[in-house]
Amino acid sequence: MAGFKLSHLVAGFLAVLVGYTSSVAIIFRAIEVVGATQAQANSWMLALGLGMGISGFLLSWLYKMPVLTAWSTPGAALLVISLQGVSLPEATGAFVFCALLLLATGLTGWFETLSRLIPMPIASALLAGILFRFGLEVFTSLQSDLPLVAVLCLTYLLGKRFFPRFGIPAVLAVGIVMSWATGDFHSGEALSLALAKPEFVMPAFSLPVLIGVGLPLYIVTMASQNVPGVAVMQAAGYEKPPVSASLVVTGLTSLILAPFGGYAFNLAAITAAICANEEADPDPRTRYRAALVAGVIYCIVGLFGAAIIGLFLIAPKALIVTVAGLALMGTIGNGLSQALARPEQREAALVTFMTTASGIAFLHIGAPLWALIFGLITEAVLRPRRATA
Repeated sequence: MAGFKLSHLVAGFLAVLVGYTSSVAIIFRAIEVVGATQAQANSWMLALGLGMGISGFLLSWLYKMPVLTAWSTPGAALLVISLQGVSLPEATGAFVFCALLLLATGLTGWFETLSRLIPMPIASALLAGILFRFGLEVFTSLQSDLPLVAVLCLTYLLGKRFFPRFGIPAVLAVGIVMSWATGDFHSGEALSLALAKPEFVMPAFSLPVLIGVGLPLYIVTMASQNVPGVAVMQAAGYEKPPVSASLVVTGLTSLILAPFGGYAFNLAAITAAICANEEADPDPRTRYRAALVAGVIYCIVGLFGAAIIGLFLIAPKALIVTVAGLALMGTIGNGLSQALARPEQREAALVTFMTTASGIAFLHIGAPLWALIFGLITEAVLRPRRATA
């Protein structure tokens, strides 16, 4: 504990807070669609929490980088759509198939080679576009809770001016105190503190389900999660993130936990940015400690399942989105600065940023992959013109 700072604890806690509150409702919806029992639903949350916590802790500890892992949020949204009429054993078989594809991708190492071909301006623009909506929500939340958000923003400005290392912890503390004082924390039901128990589901392999659910789940996880996850690491200054090792670890974790509800794990993007920026630690060599904190908290959340999630969900939304957005301001600014630094690649970076921020989706594939494709096409088309100019 001697090397840990308050900023590590706050960044790790905030990463978990953002990770759960931003997408846990989608997970519950997927659980409902597949017809899982309450015990199986608790098992899903146990598997997802332990999977994220253990894999992220292990990778961060081994490589001394803030390598956070996460469940596949776009994958969960895909499951809500594609699991209609699919039994839980068949869905579990699709999860196993997706895990095998992730593991094979990591073992072959081809994704790491491909990720190095992405120019830094495009990777930075991709990151800025992903995080842009979080920064935007700081200002849109002014409409829903003007007093709270205004006080948080003022605290942020004062913190940046007088105590920059503790600016975000101060924002979080002020927000909690103010929300508590105004009665914004509320819960309609008593929370159970019982530990979640694993529920094993024997996989059943159906070719239509493997092709219709498992393969799209793999594509979405790779395109919408792992690609942005690599971009986050590179934009934070980690030029050689352990891409292949991360895919092996997350693929193996998915394979082990798929029968218990761990449908897909991948590199985190948004939550990783919280632990990889200067707010977490001015020294990039020790930022991994924030990811270690997040890993421990993820495991605790998984063990207590719905009880801890309920505690997260009673917080006012304005508090969550404002603290998250303010914590990511520096990362968004750095991403835009790096994206637009080279005039010869500015158009490609702008196309990447705007496509990502637009949130478009085709063929169940989200904006990040299309942004990368459009940006690289723009770069390739304009490169001959620049060379002959």
